Amino acid sequence: MPTLNWIGKEAVVNHDKEVPFKLLRKVKSASVGDNSQNLIIHGDNLEALKALMPYYYGKIKCIYIDPPYNTGNEKWIYNDKVNSPKIKQWLGKVVGRESEDLTRHDKWLCMMYPRLKLLRDLLAEDGVILASIDDNELSNFIQILNDIFLKRNYIETFIWKSRLGKGATSQTTAKLHEYIVAYAKDINLVKFKTDKRIRGKESKERLRQWGQGDKREDRPTMYFPIFSKEYGEVFPIRPDGSDGRWRMSKIRIKELLDQGLITFEKQKDGRIEVYRKILSGSETNTAYSSILDTEIVKTTAHGSIELKDIFGKQVFDYPKPSALIKELISLNTLNDQNAIILDSFAGSGTTGHAVLELNKDGGNRKFIMVELEDKVAKKITAGRIRKVVKKHKYKAGFEYCELDKTLFDENGHIESSCDFKEFASYIYFTETQRNLDFKKAKDNFIGELSGTEYYLIYKEKNKNDLRKSFLKRIKKNNNKKVIYADRCLIDDMTLSKFNIVFKQIPYEVKVY
Repeated sequence: MPTLNWIGKEAVVNHDKEVPFKLLRKVKSASVGDNSQNLIIHGDNLEALKALMPYYYGKIKCIYIDPPYNTGNEKWIYNDKVNSPKIKQWLGKVVGRESEDLTRHDKWLCMMYPRLKLLRDLLAEDGVILASIDDNELSNFIQILNDIFLKRNYIETFIWKSRLGKGATSQTTAKLHEYIVAYAKDINLVKFKTDKRIRGKESKERLRQWGQGDKREDRPTMYFPIFSKEYGEVFPIRPDGSDGRWRMSKIRIKELLDQGLITFEKQKDGRIEVYRKILSGSETNTAYSSILDTEIVKTTAHGSIELKDIFGKQVFDYPKPSALIKELISLNTLNDQNAIILDSFAGSGTTGHAVLELNKDGGNRKFIMVELEDKVAKKITAGRIRKVVKKHKYKAGFEYCELDKTLFDENGHIESSCDFKEFASYIYFTETQRNLDFKKAKDNFIGELSGTEYYLIYKEKNKNDLRKSFLKRIKKNNNKKVIYADRCLIDDMTLSKFNIVFKQIPYEVKVY
């Protein structure tokens, strides 16, 4: 498969692993409510996504992002600290128009690539990522998404009519639409919302598969006989005489037979085609349209009006309407009322607003939003959610967080501000690629996976010693026991007797 290359690619392909792991510090004065699981994080989204790993790895059901379109009007700045001469010369510089910045596409790709890799790690196995984009980077974007999420997990490039007016946006056409690109973590596990349609009159649909994947070898289990009193056993035979396959399972077809909704028709070539009768007034589900319904998702103008109604003035350029994001995130979370939704380019906070709106169905979905700009994060992203919660009296609040110190200082030592819970979460995650469940943790025991138990001795700096007295605290079984501490004061024979693997802090703490 063809791959995309650009200036700086070799420096960022694995940059997600080089990003320092930072702690999150909750700011109570800027938060709303107590112990909310909704998060608004102020800081660089690359560092924020890394900080979320020990808590949300593989847990995010839906990701929506609205990154810079790279039109040359955003004046975004490339700031990623990548140790590469090609990229160092870009640092801190505004990305401009094509005519004045010949490397702007390279910068955009270098900025997006490591973020997308971390987003994929956070996504659940049945999760979906949806990203707004326009023509400036659409083709490049799809190429790197194919690289990171794999081409087979591509779902659709939805078309959103973002403008209703027909003022010319170029010399030749009036550009009225944008795109939302959708990929799955594993497309075989995704269950998408369908469009519902009421039939006005009786009709029928053929039960034999047609078009792509219509051969017997494509789905061998979907080749079987359907019994007809008039014609006997009927198989799905294609017009060329070869074996085809049915579109429905044996169980579903039996249900239709019992309901009298199956008909058989002899064709001119002698084949018997089988049809499903669809009665007048019946409701059917059809695949979701690739062109979004403007009546449902609204336009950019609606987003501006919505935001102006909240703040009393225009505070953000071209905000997405909450109706659009609500519809997008409902595609795979409508039936998952406990889903977690992530937006790492939060802007005006539309995603959080949409999640609150979607929860009117009684759901308990949670949002995580990340915003880089200080004034935007505090006054607009958090300000919007604060006003919406108050106006509509939503029970949900949010925790406002800042990116704090790195877990490891410049000398490789654990930061003193890191507490036991934060450190335990990080260690368990790097050991198991699982999120730590503190309900199952007790004292120094932090978790167990596949017959290995994990322990952490971490209280005061330079006083975290593994002594013989600690052996009374470990479980009495034959499981392997991995114990993290500053020093080990137990001899090798005793360690072997209790099946203990000692790992020294900080040298043997893995870096994710």
